[in-house]
Order: sequence, then structure tokens, then C-alpha cells
Amino acid sequence: MDWHLLWKAMIVVLVGTFLLRLAGRKSISQMTLAQTVIVIGLGSLIVQPIVGHNIWSTFAVGLVLVLTLIVMEYTQVKVDKMERLITGRAKLIIKDGMIQEKTLHKLRFTVDQLEMKLREQGVSQVSDVKWATLEPNGQVGCELMESAKPATKQDMHVLRLEIESLRNLLSSSRGMTSSPNNPSPDKSLFTEVANKSHSNKPPHRLK
Repeated sequence: MDWHLLWKAMIVVLVGTFLLRLAGRKSISQMTLAQTVIVIGLGSLIVQPIVGHNIWSTFAVGLVLVLTLIVMEYTQVKVDKMERLITGRAKLIIKDGMIQEKTLHKLRFTVDQLEMKLREQGVSQVSDVKWATLEPNGQVGCELMESAKPATKQDMHVLRLEIESLRNLLSSSRGMTSSPNNPSPDKSLFTEVANKSHSNKPPHRLK
């Protein structure tokens, strides 16, 4: 076995992991164009020592690539124009349920690709989308119409209060008094941990 090749491979894995960690934690789908270029460059570069190139000069070049990426990202934070130049801005592709065909044409983004992105987010009708944007990383963000948004817990709570108010109003109009419904105490497994006691005592054999 070529031990020289073995220790080179181990160093490549360790240093490559460190460089990618230094470059950032984003997944491939979240990367900007500059980050994708740097990561592909690192992937091609870190295998060079194994095929015979100088290992330390290769790592030095890789470090320069990562530092360049860090400087670019820091510059984008400080200078808004640099962010627009390097990363780009989100583009509006759906407005009030209507596909912006001119924008799709400029972005070379087909309607089939747009529909695929919407299906991945559980959207079944383009007309249900109030706004949709194509982000710089290629992802599609959307906001649904009010009529298409699922009910939230807050919506259900407001509805429950309105029903209770209507019930009390009907009861008072009939000369009846309605006693408020006392909610049953929460007996979940988490409240047992918080209260340090069992809501329902387990069998003695399982204690």
C-alpha cells in the first residue's frame, strides 16, 4: 500500500472540509452564483494533490478562493450595488394570479418550470397566487390570495370567540344564562414533565 498516497487523501478530506465549512453552511439549492462557482472550483482543486500536484500550493489556492468569496459576501453586506451586481435581485413572475410572461422570457424560465416549483409548494392553481418571485438562488417564493390561505390557529380562535359571543347573545335574548365553557386542563406528556407528575397514573407494574 502506498502510505504516501493515504496520508495525502486524509489531509485532502480534512482541509477540504475546513475550506467548505469556512465558505458557509448553505446547501446547493441555497447558494448564490458566486458561491456555486467557488465550491465547484474547490471540488476540482482539492483532488489535485492526489494525482501528483503539490499539496500545499493547492491548499493555498483553495484558501485564496474561499477568502475571495468571504470578501465578496462582506462587500455585498456593506454596498447594496455590489449585492445587485454579484447576487442579483428577486424578479416578480406572478402578480394577482397572472403570470408575467415578459419577465419569464427575460429570465429564460418556462411556464412548466414555474408550475413545477408551485406544485412543490403545494399550490394547485396559478390563480391562487397573489405574488410569486424568482429568487437569486433559483427558488420560487409565493404568497397566496387571502381566499386561498389555510386557516391559522389564530383564525380558529377568533372564529371560536365569535361563535361564543353569538351563542351568549342568543341565550340572553331568550332570557337564559349560559355558563362559560371551562376548557379542560392540558394533559399532554409535556405538561407531565413540567408538573413532575402523571396526569393519569400508570399501572403499578410499569412504574
